[in-house]
Amino acid sequence: LHSVGNVSVNTHFSSLAVKPVILFKIQRTHRGCWCQNSMAFRMWGQILGRSPVLCREVVLSAQRQPASRFLITGNAACRARNGFICTPACFISSQTFRTRLTKGTAAEADGSFHRFPASVPPDRTEQVSLLLKHPDQPDHSKVLKVAIIGAPNAGKSTVSNQLLGRKVFAVSKKVHTTRTRSLGVLTEDDTQIILLDTPGLTTPSKVKRHQLEKSMLVDPWNTVREANIIVVMVDVGDKWTCSRLDFEVLKCLTQHPEIPAILVLNKVDLLKCKDRLLDLTAELTCGVVNGRKMRIRPVIKPPWAEKRPVRDSGAAESALDEDSAEPEGSAGPKSALSKEQLKVLRRQHGWPHFKDVFMLSSVDREDVETLKRYLMVAAKPGAWPYHSEVLTDQSPEEVCTNIIREKLLEYLPQEVPYSVTQSVELWQDRENGELDISVKLHAKKEAHMSMMIGTAGLMVARIAQEAGEDLSRVFLRDVKLRLSVKLKK
Repeated sequence: LHSVGNVSVNTHFSSLAVKPVILFKIQRTHRGCWCQNSMAFRMWGQILGRSPVLCREVVLSAQRQPASRFLITGNAACRARNGFICTPACFISSQTFRTRLTKGTAAEADGSFHRFPASVPPDRTEQVSLLLKHPDQPDHSKVLKVAIIGAPNAGKSTVSNQLLGRKVFAVSKKVHTTRTRSLGVLTEDDTQIILLDTPGLTTPSKVKRHQLEKSMLVDPWNTVREANIIVVMVDVGDKWTCSRLDFEVLKCLTQHPEIPAILVLNKVDLLKCKDRLLDLTAELTCGVVNGRKMRIRPVIKPPWAEKRPVRDSGAAESALDEDSAEPEGSAGPKSALSKEQLKVLRRQHGWPHFKDVFMLSSVDREDVETLKRYLMVAAKPGAWPYHSEVLTDQSPEEVCTNIIREKLLEYLPQEVPYSVTQSVELWQDRENGELDISVKLHAKKEAHMSMMIGTAGLMVARIAQEAGEDLSRVFLRDVKLRLSVKLKK
């Protein structure tokens, strides 16, 4: 119990790794007390601004009389006759708050229900039980499965994280950060959106050349088959590839014309000339959106205007031929298209069957909110496949190793992070509620091991600290992550 002037504050600390929950009571015993304690109120205002206020009881009594005589209750607030507006008391036990926060159940507030964001259980058994738990179906449930595809490093995982409202998928500036298909679940009101985050579409020859996982060939194609809508991501910040859809993306769209597709032009914040977006839209959609021909007024540009880089068509076709050739023993998907169809696709820059086009920056939450509302409206009546508490189908260990790999890709140069493998040595809950994790990093070369350790161990310590902070936000508890580096034999 802390007292400052006429302000008494009860601070209750829970065992969870959350900010303190403050219950406060302000009493006015005589006129003029408000001004005398203004500094105290400002100080506690800074504290309360950083802490969730669960209970608020305000008693204004200029004289020693019952407070109910002075308070006039309304629908959303209490108004005192001397002009003060107070929020009515709302009591909720700390135990109930902890339960709702950790389990993501709906809580009643102002007559409506608000669902706390779901989290990933730090225990593998709990995660499996949650995935198998029977969905809590609302009366008029709606569902939508969204496959997010595109070339490598187009921003697919970043958009998925923004839609979920929490960082679940690994993100980095390097290509091939996502290695396998990952599933995220967004549940709001009576609608559930299943986000299917896929690796960047690539070719069998590139998989063999860079020794990538075979799942990078199979997962995107299998994901599209189970989707209700396809989101095609294009990086408009890459001037060499933004003017045409990736050939593998075109093949995928051509083989599944019955599935609605929308085009998302990502990283528009990196584009200096915004009027270029209309030209890119016309090229990537073949001038047709939702079955209607686009009309774009021509603009007379000065001679010094930025010109689009032009690639030699013959060289581009030969490169496509080389990438499309499947090596012997490849486990890649067999194309159902004929050679004539493939030739037509090689000369085709866009897809004329997109339903809608979005221009956004995946790091801007307001931009992604527009896409989120579109997907909510597009959801169809159907049973939820997952419980509302599910956030992802990844195991806690997979979430951990993916976030560590993200940090390795961010801080290590060139091919070094791609050759590093991980093994979880320790995963234990402490008595104080902290999660203790120990992961061993295996390097192929001594030079790579030295880079990971860094000068005086600063690099590996930095990676462990930042990855541990990200894991704390995913698991909703304190995480102590320890990393060790070992040379592969």
